[in-house]
Amino acid sequence: MTPSDAARIEQFITRWQNSSGNERANYQMFFSELCDALGVKRPDVKGSVTGDPYCFDKDITIYHPSGKKTPGYIDFYKADHFLIEAKQGSEKSGKGTAKRGTNTYLKAMEAAFVQAIAYTRNLLKLPPFLLTCDIGDHFELWMGFSGDYGGYGARQDIGLTALRKPEIFDLFVDIFTDPQKRNPEKIAAKVTREVAADLAELSKRLEGLHEPEEVAHFLMRCIFTMFAEDVGLLNEHLFTEALETRWLLNPKSFKPEVEALWQAMNDGTSFGFYGRLLKFNGGLFAEARAFELTADQLRVLLTAAKREWKDVEPAIFGTLLERALDSKERSKLGAHYTPRSYVERLVRPVVMEPLREQWDLVQGEVKQILGDAEKEPTAAQKKKAVAALEGFLTELRQVRILDPACGSGNFLYVTLDLMKQLESEVLRRLEDVTGQAQLRLDIAQVNPSQFLGIELNPRAAAIADLVIWIGYLQWHFRQFGDIPPVEPVLREYKNIECRDAVLAYDGKEEDVDPKTGKVRTRWGGRMMKHPVTGEMVPDPSDQIPIYRYINPRAAEWQEADYIVSNPPFIGNRDIRETLGDGYAEALRKTYNDVPDTVDYVMYWWHKGADLIRLGKLKKFGFITTNTIRQIRQRVVIDHHQNQKNSIKLIFAVPDHPWTNEGAAVRIAMTGVELNNSGTTSQFPLLGRVVNEPDAETPEDSAEQVKIQWEKVGQIFSELRAGVNVASVVPLKAQSGLCCDGVKPYASGFVLESKCLSKFPDNERELIHPYRNGRDLATFSRNVFIIDCFKLTEEQLQNRYSTIYQYLLDKVYPDRLVERDNKIKSNWWLFERNRPELRKAIKNINRYICTVKTSKHRVFAFLESQIIPDQQIVVVATANAYILGVLSSRIHVNWALAAGGTLEDRPRYNNSVCFDPFPFPDPTPDRKQKIRELGERLDAHRKRVQAQHPDVTITAMYNLLEKIRAGEELTDKDREFNNKALISTLKQIHDELDSAVFEAYGWSDLLAPPQPSLKKGENADGSASPLAQEGTEVGAMQNLDEMILERLVALNAERAEEERNGFIRWLRPEYQAPGEVHIQQVIEGIAEVEEETAIAPVEQQKFPKAFKDQLAAVRDLLRTQGGEWTVEQIAAQFKGASRQKQIILTCLESLEALGIIAKHQEEGSDRWYLAELQKAS
Repeated sequence: MTPSDAARIEQFITRWQNSSGNERANYQMFFSELCDALGVKRPDVKGSVTGDPYCFDKDITIYHPSGKKTPGYIDFYKADHFLIEAKQGSEKSGKGTAKRGTNTYLKAMEAAFVQAIAYTRNLLKLPPFLLTCDIGDHFELWMGFSGDYGGYGARQDIGLTALRKPEIFDLFVDIFTDPQKRNPEKIAAKVTREVAADLAELSKRLEGLHEPEEVAHFLMRCIFTMFAEDVGLLNEHLFTEALETRWLLNPKSFKPEVEALWQAMNDGTSFGFYGRLLKFNGGLFAEARAFELTADQLRVLLTAAKREWKDVEPAIFGTLLERALDSKERSKLGAHYTPRSYVERLVRPVVMEPLREQWDLVQGEVKQILGDAEKEPTAAQKKKAVAALEGFLTELRQVRILDPACGSGNFLYVTLDLMKQLESEVLRRLEDVTGQAQLRLDIAQVNPSQFLGIELNPRAAAIADLVIWIGYLQWHFRQFGDIPPVEPVLREYKNIECRDAVLAYDGKEEDVDPKTGKVRTRWGGRMMKHPVTGEMVPDPSDQIPIYRYINPRAAEWQEADYIVSNPPFIGNRDIRETLGDGYAEALRKTYNDVPDTVDYVMYWWHKGADLIRLGKLKKFGFITTNTIRQIRQRVVIDHHQNQKNSIKLIFAVPDHPWTNEGAAVRIAMTGVELNNSGTTSQFPLLGRVVNEPDAETPEDSAEQVKIQWEKVGQIFSELRAGVNVASVVPLKAQSGLCCDGVKPYASGFVLESKCLSKFPDNERELIHPYRNGRDLATFSRNVFIIDCFKLTEEQLQNRYSTIYQYLLDKVYPDRLVERDNKIKSNWWLFERNRPELRKAIKNINRYICTVKTSKHRVFAFLESQIIPDQQIVVVATANAYILGVLSSRIHVNWALAAGGTLEDRPRYNNSVCFDPFPFPDPTPDRKQKIRELGERLDAHRKRVQAQHPDVTITAMYNLLEKIRAGEELTDKDREFNNKALISTLKQIHDELDSAVFEAYGWSDLLAPPQPSLKKGENADGSASPLAQEGTEVGAMQNLDEMILERLVALNAERAEEERNGFIRWLRPEYQAPGEVHIQQVIEGIAEVEEETAIAPVEQQKFPKAFKDQLAAVRDLLRTQGGEWTVEQIAAQFKGASRQKQIILTCLESLEALGIIAKHQEEGSDRWYLAELQKAS
């Protein structure tokens, strides 16, 4: 702030201070002159810049659920910066203005905030700052950098005269010019990264000199000491000063003196001439051991001490500290970590929204208690309002949060921070009611004892405890300034328990095989050079014991109200490798109701669901891998959703970027509560990531990740809404035709073509062409595989001696250390030989295949002599009619909905994608048409690839998708289109789709043809006179849902037919040889006209307490949706028709809180949930 800045601000304050009048007359002049005083650009003239990103009276359109539109105007707006609503009070009561400090005035300012919040719902992006302003008196400021999901924090009041302060002046300049400078997450993250780098350097220098755990505890004591002096818990930067003026000059004095310092901190006694120190206790300084450090090591510590420790971000600090202290993890220090906003994305809907819903009702109750805005509340009214507010505070301070895989505590800290924000809002409201500050050291607060954790790693558990205390103390000093907390500063709540979260046991011992009397062992991982091939192979002599777990049982979790957690990502196949055979066996024996196909994280999910169904937990939210949507994982969700006392998914993001151990991964978020729990939740919320660009820091990446949120009726186990495709059943008509390819489980079986000459001609009958998923999607390797199916070892050795010796050298060494005895003893065979597949394709010359995990769902023919890999799904038929139906939009849409994903690629699982899929039963002519189109499709792709070996299926369908979307083609795209004939490919698919729709009798669902090229463009880039509009994304999604709905209904019909003995075999000569088959021709499935009448809601008893009445009216609007008149609402409650005035009061209170909104239609107010407004 320069002298000229100060002069301009002084002039501005003098001109506007204590002004009064109508804000509409003054606000534009006031804010224009504020811009001049701040030295920032004034807003543009409205209408002079497209979209009016910076203007007064910003136009917005409010879209109501009925489709009606009404205009709105934001007083002052700058996109991506701020939204301001203006009011103007006065020092005396007068017409059109409220006297400052009165109840009327306070309600007017509250109304301005609610109005501002309502406007943000109608913007495509939330501005980071929201302000209300009493012109000439003060600003009320809210800050929110959580993006699409989240809100604004507690109010900050800034008087007009506070603009004289340099820090306030700079704040307003940043709000107008660069609000991201004020993003606390980015500020704290930068400091935290710098601090972690210093600690990593010091940890590295101490490595090898002391035990790792002792180094960790020493550094944690240093960390807290540096934090303590920065926030004022230690006098006059005691630690930094001693480093600089004493210990660097005399390094030998460091150890005894810092130990004395820590002992004094632990006991609350005197330390030298600094006098008595605060008593910290809490266990951190109970053992005050330090190390002797060299001058170089002390310089590193001094560098760290001079950082801004008070600004460290606990949400990421724990992770970075853990990496810094671990030599194996230290290399990942510069790698990505999970930014705070990702954590908030789970914590807010699972924990904070339920708490804020309660807070909304309390605020409504307080408004009703304080009465008419025109009258000042009485002392009795204020006392009653205070009691309501303090009652909520008491409840908030008793809420318990559990993270049963807490790691270094980031989820617990973020939840603590958000709950402290809510607590501060309540305290602010108490201050408004009483006129007195509510900050007292002698009362309970939201504190670390409420945040419980379970963590197996002792170092991470200690860091988690430290992180929570640092976060709590940061809040203390934000609220109380320089006033120290009540002693002891740290308390040993033992809220972080260091143990296994899913399996408890009394010990473990070496597992002795009862048959042999020997200890069971497995290969330890050491490799050796093979004496014949010279290749590195497993060393069979390297054996480690397998342990037996004594008295294994399910671990108990601490009692809690909410759980938020990110359990470890260990895949099903990796559980044995990572945790040991004995552990895996004990785990699966203990949880015998959990399928052994699930990943490790699903045991947490299962335990959380059990606690909810037992009534011991309100809600939980877990981060899992996004494979939770696959059938093997989602069986856990299905189980708990289909029990009598079932769970309900209230929140899900099926595919979201995340960071695990420094690596980018894909995860799913799920939030769960009890179904019909007695409390009516909002519509379940389903999120879809629509944008995730790379950025310089994790915080920047998180800011740019955009999620499209959708309120849905129900979220199914596949983490999708709409039609419940998981409700279908497998059909006998498709049985025995679809399965995965073989699983060799040893690379030694695979041969390059140049190796074939090694084997005599009479042995080559065991060698076959071999294809995996990559061969089909990109370029074929043209490799072969040795297949010894049905041969015994003796037969192989006697008849195929060359192959036997080859496998003995190439495969046997790996199989020798295999844990699975069956695979080990049958070492010359594949792990999965798929006899059912071999039988199904034995008498046909080709079969249909598709890549199991692939961006594009493409079906093609392969010759029967080719052996498919496990990543290829086979449909055992040579019938091009079947290939045509499978290649249609109807089936591809079904497969995308029913199958899960691996990372971000759709996965084709035959049990849910093929077995339940109801094929059409068309006339012979229509079937023949589909058959011909299927042949054309397969031949076209093969012909293109034969002429251009560099063209891949993936590249062909990448461009096909681009053309279907109507995107602009580049010159390179057009060149590839002419080469690979993608327009022709699209034409075949379009004709095939039409034919299959007609085969089902669903011609009414036929979408207009999608454009082959960008709208208005020919292949050569010239304008097309027959340009077509592309189909809207929303309409396409709606069409997909209609397709799924009909397929689910048709599956039910076919299942009923099969129960009555009528089966429409796809390949009857193979599936049911000898049966008499009657072909039933079905022209289509008749549509049942849907009833348009709305089923009446069963009348409920209208509550007596006002807070409960608010909840009842709110819950009605948010569960039923739509718009309601007062009369319609009253009709839903017994006896409430006589209490329309009370219901109207409830509606007005909910509107004042911003929970509901209204508009007028035909002279009547129509009320609805405010969140149903659509952005303009």
